[in-house]
Amino acid sequence: MEHFIVSARKYRPAVFKDVVGQQAITNTLENAIQNNHLAQALLFTGPRGVGKTTCARILAKKINQDGTQTDDEDFAFNIFELDAASNNSVDDIRNLIDQVRIPPQVGKYKVYIIDEVHMLSSAAFNAFLKTLEEPPKHAIFILATTEKHKIIPTILSRCQIFDFRRIGVRDIKEHLAEVAKAENIEAEDDALHIIAQKADGALRDALSIFDRVVSFAGKNLTREAVTENLNVLDYTWYFQITDLLLENNIPQVLVTYNDILSKGFDGHHFIMGLASHFRDLLVCKNQETIELLEVGEQVKTMYFEQSKITSSQFLIEGIELANTCDLKYKNSQNQRLLVELCLLQLASLTFQGEKKNSNSNGRFVIPPSYFKSEKITSEKITSAGSIVQQSPKKIETEAVENEVSEPSEELETENKQPKTDSPEQTTDNREPQKVIERPQILAERNAQKVSALSIKSIQKKQEIKQEMVANQPDVENLPIIVFSEEEMKAAWTEYTSNVESDGKYNLLSHLTMGVPKLDGSIIHLEFPNQTIKTEVERAKFELLGFLREKLQNYDIDLDITVNETSEKKYAYTTREKFEKLKEMNPLIEKLRTEFDLDI
Repeated sequence: MEHFIVSARKYRPAVFKDVVGQQAITNTLENAIQNNHLAQALLFTGPRGVGKTTCARILAKKINQDGTQTDDEDFAFNIFELDAASNNSVDDIRNLIDQVRIPPQVGKYKVYIIDEVHMLSSAAFNAFLKTLEEPPKHAIFILATTEKHKIIPTILSRCQIFDFRRIGVRDIKEHLAEVAKAENIEAEDDALHIIAQKADGALRDALSIFDRVVSFAGKNLTREAVTENLNVLDYTWYFQITDLLLENNIPQVLVTYNDILSKGFDGHHFIMGLASHFRDLLVCKNQETIELLEVGEQVKTMYFEQSKITSSQFLIEGIELANTCDLKYKNSQNQRLLVELCLLQLASLTFQGEKKNSNSNGRFVIPPSYFKSEKITSEKITSAGSIVQQSPKKIETEAVENEVSEPSEELETENKQPKTDSPEQTTDNREPQKVIERPQILAERNAQKVSALSIKSIQKKQEIKQEMVANQPDVENLPIIVFSEEEMKAAWTEYTSNVESDGKYNLLSHLTMGVPKLDGSIIHLEFPNQTIKTEVERAKFELLGFLREKLQNYDIDLDITVNETSEKKYAYTTREKFEKLKEMNPLIEKLRTEFDLDI
């Protein structure tokens, strides 16, 4: 079996012109060698896999060539590589300094390549300073690191620094195409592009991924094989999701996202990819920004087609929503729900744009298409998990019964009676009875549940009052019997007894606070403050109903006022109580002053 050599080693550049994506640095080094202007201390810094060590080896070989050597001469005796990750002590640096003093036996220069130089200890750095600043004329130091910020400034000031950049996707793809051609491998352009994107600017990583995919797919490298082996979310999913968002098809969007999760992809990776997809679509809409689209030719055509049916406003808002979801993802307790909520907002963007809904306040609107496939009017899921269909009429009846939790027997009896045009029934000379409509009972019960201590409650009370007025029976056919003030007070006392039996002691104290006064059919009530008046008004309709039915006079009404004079008689705060006591006995002020008392 032939020994396999990985592509990163097999196709490592041997000359500067073969180095990918670092043309500025290689040109600088070549010119420095030709002009004899090369510094004795160089620092190569940059991300992993971009050619730092490769350029150091090429430089070490090239400075010793004088034209008389063979092409395969590597000057191994003149090149010394030190891994600072494992040789980072002071003793290792001292051994290096001792070797530097010895001139080369072959060639002109001795080159010392120190890789991962940031791993040296502080003591090792300090021991290396003097030699690095004034090395022998035959010694050249090349330091390589991925983390320049970890190197002490005194070292940086003694070196000529070369910053290696990440290699572009296009450059990596072209290099992979050359490697595939050399290996007799048929590779699709999109497949190589996906590998280049996955490498994230590192050519060594790209070649390692290439070897892995070739081991999986063989001599025919397709896009499907690459996405399957690298566990990369295929761009076709993003095109499908975008089409569904433009159609406001929320159910299918959620189903598609579930399919993506079921394939093992992360929601964070999906939402970041969706934002990048929107960005690429936005790039396609302007001729000046097309060059920013780094995709294969086949995918570029798909982007152009979809960009024609998407508006710039949708893409900009979509990028903003996806980016917000991306920022919140790590801190979210329910990450799937966060992404689904983002998809709901995206699906409602075009719907809001068509309807121009100004009342959305930034919240998403469920478009009507969400309910297209709804055939069941309403469903009730039982505890056993079965689905029971119900008619709208039955559902409405249940809703009313739930709101009126304890219907009285009187109400049930009245509901069974046939409806007539007249609110009263005259049978066997019986007195006319008040017919209480169901909406009125619901309104009365709702009125009892509304607190009177907020603005919303006051508005709600006015709505209930209007509702009750609208449902009041026709007073023209109801009895209006004259009654005396004694009869009114007797009925009033009976009502307060009912209130006490119901346990409404707060209302009882308000109703018994003063004596009601009768003026025709108007009952006047005076209270010391507005709070008590508000509480009594809450029970006004129930009180009026009782008095009108008891006294057989449906012209009775209540006039509730606040007596400001009587209100001043009540002392609520500590200061008011003290002032009241001082009016009764002025010596209290002398007592407070004598003993230096606080109120």
